[in-house]
Amino acid sequence: MKLGKIILILLAAMVCATMFASCTVYRGYNNAVALDEEVHNAWAQVENQLQRRFDLVPNLVQTVKGVAAHEKEVFTNIANARSAYTQAKSVGEKARAAVGFESALSRLLVIREAYPELKANQSFLKLQDSLEGTENRLSVERKRYNDSVATLNKFTRKLLGRLYASLADVEKAEYFKVSDDAKSIPEVDFGSKPSGG
Repeated sequence: MKLGKIILILLAAMVCATMFASCTVYRGYNNAVALDEEVHNAWAQVENQLQRRFDLVPNLVQTVKGVAAHEKEVFTNIANARSAYTQAKSVGEKARAAVGFESALSRLLVIREAYPELKANQSFLKLQDSLEGTENRLSVERKRYNDSVATLNKFTRKLLGRLYASLADVEKAEYFKVSDDAKSIPEVDFGSKPSGG
């Protein structure tokens, strides 16, 4: 009888240990999935703001073309940068293409300094204000995305986190980084509007 009790106690302990391990794996798996979804959701918000930017730029380009039609290289660079974004497949490729687009766009906005007519053009100023608002929202969404990426990547670097991420088929995510080239671009002047116009 004593041997039977020992076997029952051992079996109960094994069942409890198995249930505990299963619950731990279940929670870890679900945590990996949730973190991955947060990254995807944050990226979707970044893409919403990028799309808003892309929607504003053609009107901005048309307004500038009306005044500075000979700046063809700038217009070509914007078209090429937008095309690179639409052809990008991964989040990392899209992020790099978006940074290239920012670079091309900033060159377009710097043109305003050479053309006084643009500084007084109400359509250009309204588009510039809308674009500034979009850039601010994009900056916020980019930070949220990078924060989500940091949380996921920290999780996947931990010993058990790596196991859970592997089980859930979750991989490390790429940060949305600004390239060194983009950092050296001249700052765009969203200065005050001319008075009385």
